[in-house]
This record gives sequence, C-alpha cells and structure tokens, in this order.
Amino acid sequence: MSSHAGPEVLRYTAFSADPEGGNPAGVVLDASGLDDAAMLAVAAELGYSESAFLTAPDGRGGHTVRYFSPKAEVPFCGHATVAAALALAERDGPGDLVFSTAAGAVPVTVVREGGELRATLTSVDPHLTDAAPGDVTEALAALDWPAADLDPALPPRIAYAGARHLVLAAATRERLADLSYDFARLEALMHRLDLTTVQLVWRESATVFHVRDPFPVGGVVEDPATGAAAAAFGAYARELGLVPGEAVLTLHQGADMGRPGTLTVGLRPGDARIRVTGTGTRIG
Repeated sequence: MSSHAGPEVLRYTAFSADPEGGNPAGVVLDASGLDDAAMLAVAAELGYSESAFLTAPDGRGGHTVRYFSPKAEVPFCGHATVAAALALAERDGPGDLVFSTAAGAVPVTVVREGGELRATLTSVDPHLTDAAPGDVTEALAALDWPAADLDPALPPRIAYAGARHLVLAAATRERLADLSYDFARLEALMHRLDLTTVQLVWRESATVFHVRDPFPVGGVVEDPATGAAAAAFGAYARELGLVPGEAVLTLHQGADMGRPGTLTVGLRPGDARIRVTGTGTRIG
C-alpha cells in the first residue's frame, strides 16, 4: 500500500486456507500512528468488507483492536479477528491472545494443526431479540423473497454476539443461492435496526448450515465469510433449541460468490459465549 506511508498493511483471508477462498481482511499490526480518518481510508482503499487495526499491545498477548469497513467503523468483526490473530501467530508464534474491541474482550487462541494455523475466537455474551413482523416484511421485500420461501422451523430473530444480525432462514438451497436484492432499501432498514449484516441461512442437516450475509451498510454487496454472524447464529440455534447445548456446527459460506469458506461454531454447556474457529492464509 504505497500510498500509505508508515504502517504496513497486510492482507489475509480468513476461514479458508486458499487465498482465493474465504473472506479477505486488511490487518495493520501497528496502527498507533493512524487516526480514525486514516484507518477508514486504508479500509476504503483495500475495499475488503473489513480491516483490523491493532494498537496498544500489552506484552501479554493483549491488543486493542478496531474494525473498519470501507464506509464505517464496526464494533466487532469475526473474520478480521481471525486474520489478525493469524498474522500475529505467524510473527510471534501460536498461543493465546485477548483483543479489546468496542463490543468487549474477545479471547483468541491460535494453534498449529499439521502445517496449518487455526484461530478460535470466543465471543462476548450473546443475546437474541424478536424481529418485528413489519421489519421482517420489509427485509423480505428488499430481498425480493416471498415469505413462503422461509423455513418455518427457523423463525426470524435478531441475534447478537458482538454485532447485530437479522437471521432469516431459506426453505431451500435454491432460494439461498438466488440472491439479488435492493441495495439501498436493505441498507436503509439495516441502519434503522442497527444491523451489521443480514444472516441468510439454509439448514442442510442437524449441524450443517449454508449461510450468506448481505452487507450493504459496509459498502459491499455480500460478505464472503462472517465470523460475527456465525457467533450470533450459534447463539440463535442454541436458544431456539435447534441444536444441543453442547454442539459443533459447520457453516459453509462464500460458495455462491466463488470464495468458499468454512466456519466452525462451538457451543459449550454452562458457557453462554460462542466459539468460532477457522483457518486462513496470507494473500500476496
């Protein structure tokens, strides 16, 4: 990034070991010299759905982390968290980290499995709220999805595990694959509801789901692999009794965009927090 003198801007993809898969993120391991405008400018120039900016390392694995989309700061981003943790692990070795984010403290553990680094983030305490019927109707209108195409076994909810996501479940894989939405209309609804993405889901089996995440508020049509939404969905699935209190869920995302990735969501009994695991790799 020659136009930005000073901090080095790394590029990683998260939730895939293939540079052509998963979700790309910018990572600045030392953003202490950047103000808000400079961070937003870096994120906008990269054009990825989010970039992570690390400051104030405490020497014990702790870092303050801020996340910017090309259009705005976001409170928490899962894939950029994984990307940043992998970048630190490649520099310093695997181990335990704690990221201080606007949403709260997010522990991250990086391990090496074979020749591959894998990062597991632990979300802040999640919660669910009902989605107002009128808001669901408006979301479906923006998506051009008939209400009859929804899966009644997975009702609409707003789920939070660091950021807010409206969960809508498609009844078929074909419905999920056919995504062509009204960008401005969905963006307006998402701003009104303070949503980071809309989490579109299709359930393949008891613990396997396919997901897509429109992200107009971030200035991109779709997010290829969304760790924050995966964490929120884990809370959604558990609270609605769709899965046991102890479970490992597999979320496939990005295939319809040509950037396939896999997110592993872990639920533990007696712990409200959600764990999201993925691999990643440096781009370029």
